[in-house]
This record gives sequence, structure tokens and C-alpha cells, in this order.
Amino acid sequence: MAQNSDPTKRPKPGPWPPGQDSNDAPAMPPSSWAKRTGFRPRFSGETNASDSGQITRPPVDLEAGRVRPVPAVNGTAPPPPANAQAQVQSDKDQSVKKKREAESGPARLPPKHGANRPPAHNAVAVETPAAPQPSQRVVRNENGENALPQTVDDEFVSRHSHMKYELRDTPGLVPIGFYGFQHYLSMLGSLVLIPLVIVPAMGGDHEDMSMVVSTVLFVSGMTTLLQANFGSRLPLIQGPSFVFLAPALAIIKSPEFLGLNGNNFKHIMKELQGAIIIASAFQAFLGYSGLMTLFLRLINPVVVSPTIAAVGLSFYSYGFPQMGACLEIGMVQILLVIMFSLYLRKVSILGHRVFLIYAVPLGLAITWAMSFLLTEAGAYKYDGCDVNIPTSNMISNHCRSHVARMKSCRADTSHALNSSPWFRFPYPLQWGTPVFNWKMAIVMCVASLITSVDSVGSYHASSLLVASRPPTPGVVSRGIGLEGVSSILAGLWGTGTGSTSLTENVHTIAVTKMGSRRAVELGACVLIVLSLVGKVGGFIASIPQVMVAGLLCIMWAMLAALGLSNLRYSEAGSSRNIIIIGLSLFFSLSIPAYFQQYALSPNSNSAVPIYFQPYTVASHGPFRSQYRGLNYVMNTVLSLHMVIAFLVAVVLDNTVPGSKQERGVYVWTEPEAARREPGVAKDYGLPFRVGKMFRWVRWVGL
Repeated sequence: MAQNSDPTKRPKPGPWPPGQDSNDAPAMPPSSWAKRTGFRPRFSGETNASDSGQITRPPVDLEAGRVRPVPAVNGTAPPPPANAQAQVQSDKDQSVKKKREAESGPARLPPKHGANRPPAHNAVAVETPAAPQPSQRVVRNENGENALPQTVDDEFVSRHSHMKYELRDTPGLVPIGFYGFQHYLSMLGSLVLIPLVIVPAMGGDHEDMSMVVSTVLFVSGMTTLLQANFGSRLPLIQGPSFVFLAPALAIIKSPEFLGLNGNNFKHIMKELQGAIIIASAFQAFLGYSGLMTLFLRLINPVVVSPTIAAVGLSFYSYGFPQMGACLEIGMVQILLVIMFSLYLRKVSILGHRVFLIYAVPLGLAITWAMSFLLTEAGAYKYDGCDVNIPTSNMISNHCRSHVARMKSCRADTSHALNSSPWFRFPYPLQWGTPVFNWKMAIVMCVASLITSVDSVGSYHASSLLVASRPPTPGVVSRGIGLEGVSSILAGLWGTGTGSTSLTENVHTIAVTKMGSRRAVELGACVLIVLSLVGKVGGFIASIPQVMVAGLLCIMWAMLAALGLSNLRYSEAGSSRNIIIIGLSLFFSLSIPAYFQQYALSPNSNSAVPIYFQPYTVASHGPFRSQYRGLNYVMNTVLSLHMVIAFLVAVVLDNTVPGSKQERGVYVWTEPEAARREPGVAKDYGLPFRVGKMFRWVRWVGL
């Protein structure tokens, strides 16, 4: 039957979804993501799920060719009147249109609808970019909670419905200062936990730990400013990533360091600095040479998800065993964070979700206060025992049996705060001249490659929240190159790890609704100022070890969950993806366990703690050849969980056939489109006329 040109007299559309093999119904117009990848929802067991766990079925007006503002009920929905539909769409777009009208350039092309084009009075609604509809996020928005985007359709504009400040917003000094401080405070655990783990492992004392913490704060602030201005230009905090923790521990527990006499800390730190500098130079070359644009073709959500999840899952042998030394303190801390972040997450104070945003700092503060009160009350005081006396010098068996409990539960065992100066300026090469060792550098190069994979996922997820479009492949390469430069600076200053975009930052942006670049820059300046106050580093270094372990249990669990959340860009229910993810995660735990078992028996009587023994595999692993250096590299690299997960996932995902919609291929903005739209150019263009330099090197620019 011929279709009537009057939209008010056309027959109602059929049941949703229309049959895929039907030639009568008009095709569903592809969204901005679907137009680039060919994504077509199947609405079966292999479709994306919404926040509530139900299948997301965006209602589409098959006549007007766009998403309807009214959600479908019971599978069908009558089309609204044409005039009312245009008015609703115009109202929805008004706030976004006013904000971007002067800078977004030409409007995006409307979806192609063949012969069934809407009448003239709907032209304005079609020509303007489609705004996110409340029906797509009704469950999330009515609760006021903003997690990472769970659907890929229209994600380039969905952030307008919930972000308070977007990438280029500058609301004023006071709001920027408040939100910047809030952003960094919520990320405090990610910034300082790694020094609290590696410094004691290297034999450093409380003074060394205080200096390393101050150095980490200084370098993080400095590299964040560089990344926000000359790198990806996204509001991502640079800091010590957990990806570097396992390789650093493997180097720290190398056999040549076990018999050192004197200051082990400075000697091992110089070895770490040399390895980090070489690996960072490799990462900078990977980015600025343009090789990263080729490497991007191999990186998809199915690769990123198990790789990052394996980083969090690989430290299970450290977290709870360390926390078990003072279970009543550690468990209270974990329960408090769970209560704040889950059960009280919807409680608002002065319009801010205080418990959700500050769950980790609040849990730490309350637990620390409780430990201090119990210490002052004498709960962890034993007659004739002094916690400051080394265990080897204790004669009483009674004191030896309680020394671990005293050191873990008491809040006054660290003298870092008292011994720290008020002013300290971290300077390059403060530990001495770095020592370069090629086999340790190769191990760190592998870690740099994994951090690049991690950053690709962070760039994509954060850009969907705060920017007008995802970055171009050249901008991604530029960001990875600057991360390499940032890690070189971290190696020169001596933080013990490299510097990269923190994965947890994406979750913080979604929760705090703050995506302003200026707020992150101001927070980075505050971080640099705080790093110059030695008492700040001493205060952080005085956190009891049991609380550090409790924080790590939470942060590593969050890291594993954030890694798996990348699957929302693909068909998570696909049997192909299920098998790839399952194999990657299982072998990431099982294969390193095979390598690490060679480290347990020979070192059973060594002074290395049981939770560090898996990282001593390099001296006697199963890979044995006549080249000792090659043995060290292979045994160490193959004992790292994240490396196995990455190798299995990248091979399977790029060899097993699968459509783009099934694999969830990351969408990057085309350079030509970025140069045509002033809004995209302002999001990612370099300031201070530095962009003119990159016009000659298109592979690292727009």
C-alpha cells in the first residue's frame, strides 16, 4: 500500500522492534555511533543492558526518523503529533544549542531516511544534533546517579543531560577550585597507595616514604598540567598506575638485590629509575612516531576489559592477608566504604553526594580515628613490649607473638609526621644517578605497553562524558606520547613507578559530574603546592599498613570492575566475547600461577614475605636457557597477570571473526571531520599556537 505523505494520516508503526528481514518498514536511522560502525541492536540475549539490568530498547519514531521523547509501552507507542514532536525536540535541544551554536560549526548531517523524509515543519528538529532522550536514561536520571555511560547510542551528546561542567566550561574561580579539590580528594587513594607499598618493600623507612609521597604529588601535578595542555587535553589525572606495581615488585625482589648491604632503598630506587626512563622513552616513541595509530586497530573493548581487570585481580594475595594482621580495623574500614558507596550513595548534603564521592577518604578518616582512640585507651599495649624494638632483638616470646598486632593496629608506630620538615622541594635525581639495566628495562617496556592500552580505554570513555566528539587517532597518539614524556619525568624525579592516566579518574568524572579541564588544572596546581609542604607527605606516610591494605582491597576491586565495564561498548552477551573474556581472565590467573610456583619452594625459608614471593620467580622460573638475561625477562613477563590477559585477548579478538557491533570497535573522530568542526578543534587543539607545529605531523594532531 502506498504511503501517505501526511504524517498524521500514516498508519501506526508495527510492534517494536521491526523485523530485520522486513522490506516494508523503514530502516531505523543509525545514531552517531552506529553510522560509524554499522551497529544494529539485535534485541536478543546478545544486546547491551541498561543500568537496571534490563534490555535497553530506545523507542524510535519510524516516521520522523529519530528517537521519540516518549518511551514505548508494551512494545508499541503511538506517534505524537508532528507539531508537538517538533516542539518537544526543540525544547530538549535548547540548552545544548545555545551553548554550542557559536562554536560547533556546521550541523551534523541528518540521518538518511530514503523517500520517507519528514515534512518541512520538522526540518529544524532533524537538522539539529539529536539530544539525549530522558527515556533512554530514566532509571539513572530519576535517581540522580551518574555512572559510566551504559549505552553507546548517541553517547556523544548524552553527557549534556547530567554533566555539570563540560570540557571547556569555566564557571568561575570558586566553583572550579571547589570541584578541582573534590576531584583530587576522591582520587587520593589512587595517588598515594603505590608508594606506601613499594617503599617498605625496598627497605625504606618512614622518612624515605614521606619523601617519595611528596615526590609523587609533585610529579602528578606537573604531568597533569602537561597532559591537559599538550597531550590528550582531556580532564584525566596523571599518576602512578597500578599497572606498574607488579613489574616494580618483580624488579625489587630480583635475586641480585636480596643480599645487599647498606641502604637497599636508594640502590633499588636507582635501578627502578633507569628501567622507567628507558621504558618511557619507548612509550614516547610509540606515540609521537605515529605507530600508536596502527596499534589502535588491535585495541578494542574486548581487549581492554580483561587486561585492566587482570591488574586488579592479580594482587589478591596481598590485600586481605595484610589486612588480616588487624582484622577489626581493616574490616571496619571496608564495611564503612561499602556502606558509604552503596547504601548511602543517594544521600545528598547541600546538593552533593558526599558519601558516594568521598567514600574512601571518609572510611579512612573514621577508621584512623578509631585506631587512635583504641591506641590511647591501651587496647594494643602489652606489658614489657615496645613496638619500636626490632623483632630479632626481642627476648620475650610473649612480645614476639604480639609484635605484628602492635605494628598493624596502633596509630602511633610511624614517626613520619614528626620527622618531616615543613618545606621540602622534590628535585630530579634526588636519589642519585639512575642505573640502566637492559633486562629490567624490557620488563618495564611491557608495562608501558599495557598502560597505553589502559589509556586508550580511558580516553574513549572520558571523551564520551565531557567532549563534543571522541579524539582523533592522532590526538590519542599525542596523549600516549606525552604519557611517555611524563613517565620520563617520573623516572628522573624518582617516584618508583611511571606516570599514566588513572583509570579510576573516569569513574570520578561520572560521579562528581565535573569534566572541566580548568578544574583539573587548578587542582594540579594545588597538588604541587601541597607537595612542597613536607608535613603533608609525612601525614600520608603515617597511614597504618593495615589501612593501606584495606584501601588496596577496595581500589583493586574497583579497578577490576572498571576494566570489565568497557564491555558495555560491545555485545557483552555474545558467545564469542564471553569465551574470549573467560579465557583471558582464567589464563591470566592460571599461567602466572604456573610460573610463580617455582618461586615458592626455593624461597620458603627466605626473608621475603609470603605475599611478595610470587615476584621472585625470575631467578628460577620454568623458562631456562643459556642466557640468564633472557631467562629473567621471560620468566618475569610471563608471570605477570596483565600480560597474559592482554596476549590472549588481543590474539583471539583480532583472529576470531566478529562484526564491528559485536566487537564494539572504539569510535575515533576522523581528522577531516575534526578540522571542519570548530567545537572539536577547540576541545583537542593545542594552545599557545603550538598546534601549528603539529600541522606538519598529522599523525599526532587533528
